[in-house]
Amino acid sequence: MMTFLAQMKQQHGYEAQQLDLGGGFGVRYTDEDPVLDVQATIGELAGVIHALAAELGITMPAIRMEPGRSIVADAGMTLYTAGSVKRITGYKNYVSIDGGMTDNPRFALYGSRYTLYNAGKMNDPQGLMADVVGRCCESGDIIQKKVPLPATVRGDTIAVLTTGAYNYSMASNYNRIGRPPVVLLSQGSSKVAVKRESLDDLIANDI
Repeated sequence: MMTFLAQMKQQHGYEAQQLDLGGGFGVRYTDEDPVLDVQATIGELAGVIHALAAELGITMPAIRMEPGRSIVADAGMTLYTAGSVKRITGYKNYVSIDGGMTDNPRFALYGSRYTLYNAGKMNDPQGLMADVVGRCCESGDIIQKKVPLPATVRGDTIAVLTTGAYNYSMASNYNRIGRPPVVLLSQGSSKVAVKRESLDDLIANDI
C-alpha cells in the first residue's frame, strides 16, 4: 500500500493523507489461539509505515485501523439444545443439536474452530469425544469435530463461545429453517434484540 501511495504521488501528484489498513483483529476462539497485544501490534505497524514513508519520500499518512470482530466476538455465545446422541463403536460419536450451519456456517465453510461446553455439566469429567452436528440434511452440517464433552443426553444445553461476530450476519434460511433470536444480557436482566423467525416470517414474501 505504501508503494502504491508513492506511485500515486509520482504519477499524479496526489499525496494521500490517510491510510486505512482494514481490520479484523484476531480473537481467541480456543485456548490454543494466541492473545493479540493490540497496542504492541499497532506500534509495530506504525514503525514499519514510518520507515517506509521516509524511504519512499512521502508524507507519513494518518493510520486508520478497524477493530472488526474484536469488539463483539467475545461478548456472544450461542446456546443449543442437544438432540440425539449417537455412538458408533470403533468409529466416532455424534451429538446433534437444534441449530447448525443455518445459524453458524463458519465450520462448514472453512473449518473455523470454537470452544464448546455442556453448559449444565461444566464440572463433570469429559468422557465423551464427539462431533457436534446440526439439523440440516447435509453431511457438512457440523459445528465442531472431536469435542470433549461429559456424558451428554437429549435436552442438555450445548454452549458455543465467541459467537458475537459474524454468526447472525452469516445466518440463512437454508432448509426453510428460521433464524434464532438474539438476546441481550446485562447485570441479571435480558432483552430480546432480534425476534425468533416464525414460519409466517419464512413465507411472508411467497406469492
